[in-house]
Amino acid sequence: MQTTAYDLSNKGLDIQIPESIVQAIRLPENRIKEEILVELSLALYSQDMISFGKARELAGSNYYEFAMLLGKRGIYRHYGKEEFEDDLIYAHNQ
Repeated sequence: MQTTAYDLSNKGLDIQIPESIVQAIRLPENRIKEEILVELSLALYSQDMISFGKARELAGSNYYEFAMLLGKRGIYRHYGKEEFEDDLIYAHNQ
């Protein structure tokens, strides 16, 4: 039986990346995980698969940092009810 490339558990999703791919990534080893999470958050957000708030949570960025990153990448903000509610929560916490 072939094993899957990921393990879904109650605590989240563990993704296994083959060592040959990790070695091919042109980043210092200590930045690879962080950068992959940022790239994943951008991809999921740009495809409208997760909200702005969840994307910035995945990226480990604050509101301003993630908004700036979207701008640098030319990714337009999706602004619906959920994003409006995220903005209200953010504004109240400031």
